[in-house]
Amino acid sequence: MARLLLVDDEKMARALYGDSLRELGHEVTAVATIPEAKEALARDRYDVVVTDLILAQGDGIEVLRHTKENHPGIEVVVITGLDKVDPAVRALKSGAAEYLVKPVAPEVLQHAVNRALATRELLQENAALRRSVSLLEAGQRISTTLDRGRLTHTACNAFLSVSSAEAVMLLQFDAQGRPRLLGTQKLAGAAQESALLTHLTPHLRELREARLVEGLPGDWSCALAVPAVDGEEALGCALLFYPAAPPKDVSEPTAFLARSLALALRNQGRIAQVEDLAYLDDLTHLFNLRYLHLMLDRELKSAQQTHGVFSLLFLDLDYFKAVNDTHGHVMGSQLLVEMAHVLKGCVRDRDVAVRYGGDEYVVLLRGTDSGTALKVAERIRRAVESHRFLAAEGRALSLTTCIGVASYPEHTQDKATLLDMADRAMYRGKKGPRNVVYVAAKGLEATPPARHSQPTGS
Repeated sequence: MARLLLVDDEKMARALYGDSLRELGHEVTAVATIPEAKEALARDRYDVVVTDLILAQGDGIEVLRHTKENHPGIEVVVITGLDKVDPAVRALKSGAAEYLVKPVAPEVLQHAVNRALATRELLQENAALRRSVSLLEAGQRISTTLDRGRLTHTACNAFLSVSSAEAVMLLQFDAQGRPRLLGTQKLAGAAQESALLTHLTPHLRELREARLVEGLPGDWSCALAVPAVDGEEALGCALLFYPAAPPKDVSEPTAFLARSLALALRNQGRIAQVEDLAYLDDLTHLFNLRYLHLMLDRELKSAQQTHGVFSLLFLDLDYFKAVNDTHGHVMGSQLLVEMAHVLKGCVRDRDVAVRYGGDEYVVLLRGTDSGTALKVAERIRRAVESHRFLAAEGRALSLTTCIGVASYPEHTQDKATLLDMADRAMYRGKKGPRNVVYVAAKGLEATPPARHSQPTGS
């Protein structure tokens, strides 16, 4: 049954009340003084305290207040020989569950204790329900957050609130299982984050269940790694930092929040895939014109703020229309895909290769001046010239390209003008023997509008 603490300075009362309560199967500890009561409460766990109001070295109100302030969740029954209203009101306002006036019949005391236990159980159930509702709401907020910055803030707060951790770090795993930092709270800064991540990363491989990692550098002795798993895949994890072993009751709520985090990461991944598709050319899987303008706006803003440079290459395949006429549009489309591979092989990962339309391509060379851009353009020209297209299909076609180069801020500081100047430089090559690279200059002839309306180049 329950564990009860009986406080009364009369030996006879302790024996009488103790025997009455033990008849119900309760475990009763009886003490005579307030110091003994405080010591007992500090040493053991109790469900109900039964205390006399008038004690030899104080009164029961002190026992009542000490219990409520230091041991919340324990109900207190007060017994007194004073048949007055004021002491009763004072006891009830201080949090007493019952107030009994002597003489107290055994069955009355038993009933009062049972009511106190029922109240305690109801309050505990209500508290647990509130925690569950709060946890559910936190999980819903996490799982439905699509903005990455808000997700980090919301999830970190939720983990801290349910785990008693002193700090939290959220990680996302890439396709190879390598962790990437999403965000932190209560950590000192980048140096501490880096040191902890370096120490913890080896322990996160194949993480499928919560794991305690000890021997951390710095302020905490251990971290609880809680995986964010969706299905069979761990998409990330929450790292909860403690100065000592974490509380035993944190596993269930943190696991629930981690599952919610996994749903959020999965949803964000799907949205990112859709966004990627919106910026990719269907045929070549290079970026499309929409993405080019987006990146040009960003690069232009960055260059203006940092006094940086960047360049554009405008490419057009020579006599591509003849490929379609001779080998058909299916082979022509396959050649354009092959050209995309050749182009990507000539530029850096940080550069942006775009299919502009038809057989036209544009490359944004980030942080690159016109001199270096000219070298890259020449590398592309030679790569196209030496490549044998459609060799796997038994064609082994030779092809060349004209490339125009324009740079910011050397040639212009305007996005549309920069693109136009690169186009004009490319078209200058079309007016000669082709298979050439030209750098933008003032007064170059504009590209005929009709040429860009053609789905395949010339």
